[in-house]
Amino acid sequence: MVKINDNQHGHSFAKGAAIITLGMLAVKFFGAVFKIPLMSILGGEGSGYFIGAYNLYNPIYALSTAGLPIAISKIVSENVVLNRFKDVKKIRRLSVPIFLVTGSIGFILIILGSFVYAKLSKAPDSIYSILMLAPALLFSCLMSSYRGYYEGLRNMTPTAVSEVIESVGKIIFGLSLSYLTIWIGHSEYMKKGSVFGIYFPNQVQANGKILSLASAAAILGIAISAFVGYLYIHIRYKIKGDNITKEQIINSPKSRSSGYILKSILKVALPVGLGAIVMNLAGVVDSILIQRRLADIALTSMDKLKYIYGDLLPNDAVLRNNVHIFLSGCFGFTSTIVMFLPTISQGLAISTLPTVTAAWTLGKQREIKKSIEKILKITSIISVPMGLGISFLAYPIMDLIYNTLHAGEHIGEICIGSQIMAISGLGAIFIALSTPVCSMLQAIGRADLPLKILSLGVLIKIFLNYFLVGIPEINIQGAGIGTLACYLFVFTVALGALCKNAKVRIDLVSVLFKPFVAGIICAISANLFHKLLCSFIPYKISTLISISLSAMVYFIAVFFMKIVTKDDLESSSKTKKLVELFKKFNLV
Repeated sequence: MVKINDNQHGHSFAKGAAIITLGMLAVKFFGAVFKIPLMSILGGEGSGYFIGAYNLYNPIYALSTAGLPIAISKIVSENVVLNRFKDVKKIRRLSVPIFLVTGSIGFILIILGSFVYAKLSKAPDSIYSILMLAPALLFSCLMSSYRGYYEGLRNMTPTAVSEVIESVGKIIFGLSLSYLTIWIGHSEYMKKGSVFGIYFPNQVQANGKILSLASAAAILGIAISAFVGYLYIHIRYKIKGDNITKEQIINSPKSRSSGYILKSILKVALPVGLGAIVMNLAGVVDSILIQRRLADIALTSMDKLKYIYGDLLPNDAVLRNNVHIFLSGCFGFTSTIVMFLPTISQGLAISTLPTVTAAWTLGKQREIKKSIEKILKITSIISVPMGLGISFLAYPIMDLIYNTLHAGEHIGEICIGSQIMAISGLGAIFIALSTPVCSMLQAIGRADLPLKILSLGVLIKIFLNYFLVGIPEINIQGAGIGTLACYLFVFTVALGALCKNAKVRIDLVSVLFKPFVAGIICAISANLFHKLLCSFIPYKISTLISISLSAMVYFIAVFFMKIVTKDDLESSSKTKKLVELFKKFNLV
């Protein structure tokens, strides 16, 4: 039997998970540094254009990559375990033209789809932002071919570094281009009454056009950053290669035919890709339906919306009949914060795929169970307190992030967004948990199941969103409820399917129940600390201190409840010294 050597070509699971997760945390940090000022620049209405563009981009990107990065990672990992390095090299050669073709198709689809989406969503000015995403998609596809290959070799560094470079590029190019567009647009209107050569009868309409163009400029910056990220990973491969030696190639069995390898890739890619496509297409349908339902409410029940939100609805958005875009933008204000959790679990999912695949390929049942429990526990320990904390401290967190640098400018977005975030924080926990579970289903050869489960979850989400958003008293808040219901269903069913197909019994008490109990303790303590501290120190400082104190409470709860075990700590050589320390206090 072939023995797995974690360090033969790349990183061990722990190191790989750490690199990819830290990389994604850095990406999310830089993403927040980009999006928070951008949302402040664009406001609720401009953010609505920005979010609307991405609602079309995501399914076309999913269609263009069609699960290929995951498939390449899985097939490369399998061949490395079996020492079939000639096949590994052939996979790399075949992936380049595939991604080039699919990326080009996606480029064309975005251009064609932009006109249809802008009309159906009742947001015609969103077309500028959508068109700017076309080049970003092409370069993202080309990057994905390298990322999937390196991840299969358990080398997570190229993916992490390219993502960080791309994120920093967004800050540099995206923010500067957006701010410059607004400055030029306002200056021209004040001097000539026009915006980039188009004349407007009043400043209200001119401001609407400036916001839509500023959103497009920010996305042009994203396209430039995608090109820079691709340039890095391409040059890195040309200079450093993949660490496969000539000796390994010589001793490798004869490579299988290109047709066989392509068939193997497609066997994994198609169900994974279809799952992503279904999910994201459903997201487009969902987004269009939400905006149309909001537009209908704004048309027929504006008095009710004004009664609910009062002065939180900006007059300009009301006058331009863009209240539906503004409310969608409020949802976008929350997404930067809420989607931090799925980013972490996505990194864990990427790093666990080769490990679980290797154990499954060699039939190591004990290793499969251990890997599943480890990844679920890590995800729970991180995501549960953060999700509950976001939910319990929704307004203080929104106020701290958006009302510090731009005091008083976005009260409407903060107040409305915090109501959405109180529900979305709970949904983010189950998004974070379901991501690695679906990845592990793919790793054990059941790539078809995530597609089926996600499809059902999305149908639940669309139905609930359409019904709830159409109720004036609920409106945009219904989108958060639909998301929570969708991913609670997906996680529960996917976990059951994983246990059944992997033939393992998971210790749900230590993996899920205990982290949830500790997370509830953390969230309640954060809320109590904040209410207490607000009485005698400034509001924003009390938010920061409350978060810090509740994190300490959570840390103590985790160890006193013995959620972290001796095996968890001893899995890394750098944490073995902690075991002896924690043993003295009976914490493990």
